Amino acid sequence: MAATQVERVDVDLSEVGEAEFAELVEPHRRELHVHSYRMLGSFEDAEDAVQETLLRAWRRRETYAGRATLRAWLYRIATNACLDLLAKRRPEQATGGEVLWLQPYPDRLLDELPAAGADEPEARALARETIELAYVVAVQHLAPRPRAALILRDVLGWPARDVAELLGDSVNSVNSALQRARAGMREHLPAERQEWTGAEDDVDNRELVRRFTDASVATDIDTIATLLRDDVRFAMPPTQGLVVGRDAVLADWTADGYPEMTGLRAVPTSVNRQPAVASYLWRESERAWLPLTIDVLRLSGGQVTEVTIFDSSRFASLGLPARLDEEGDR
Repeated sequence: MAATQVERVDVDLSEVGEAEFAELVEPHRRELHVHSYRMLGSFEDAEDAVQETLLRAWRRRETYAGRATLRAWLYRIATNACLDLLAKRRPEQATGGEVLWLQPYPDRLLDELPAAGADEPEARALARETIELAYVVAVQHLAPRPRAALILRDVLGWPARDVAELLGDSVNSVNSALQRARAGMREHLPAERQEWTGAEDDVDNRELVRRFTDASVATDIDTIATLLRDDVRFAMPPTQGLVVGRDAVLADWTADGYPEMTGLRAVPTSVNRQPAVASYLWRESERAWLPLTIDVLRLSGGQVTEVTIFDSSRFASLGLPARLDEEGDR
């Protein structure tokens, strides 16, 4: 992904104060967070990784020799911080292919990323594709070091020799790990890549999202069924279980009768560069609509091909209102 290449820092970092150091590294915070999110799949874990990165950078500031950009130096520290976190993580991934620790990433924060390459269609497509949930989930199936090699090489565009230096491997080892990682990605990504890279402002997609939203608010399961593709996938992390296929998904959703819920309100939003719908349920005791769930959609061919549902605990990190009052104000 094209990103701002900051000039090398001329000052001796070992002699700067904490405030000046913070001013130098702050412009990189968002992209370090997104990088950590790709590595870890969790918004909260990415926050921990960035905090650890900046702490390590401050403590080891004398190691910055100015041979590379400050940005590259920080990325090295961030990648190692993520690898350390992954080494501590228990293998909680289920055999069905879901990622239980997956969390969404708000588009409003993705908009803070450096704008370099924004006018290049390939750069825009790469930035979009590599943050979508399908990509993030696929990455989580890779072993940590091949995962790092893939992200550094294919997303950030680092030369193989720089990746090898960071990982302490040979260039041949890095290239071998990259080949394994790419093969692993092909196993978990949609078969036809162009099916999940549609235009952000496609009129038909917006209409499809509107119809899905209206049907969801009305708890109209028959209409929802017409909008789902035959091989639709459904997951609700951290609940275990990946459901594949329209009939199986509908059976899961109607297992408890899919009771009609009156008083639903929907707020359109977007996460991971995908359309999403935040649902609120009327609570008489509060005289307000309170957060319920967030449905993140993947669309292709005029149908919904994936639904990932997150619970109300994610509303705050996504910048969604904590309640809607009787007049609908946030």
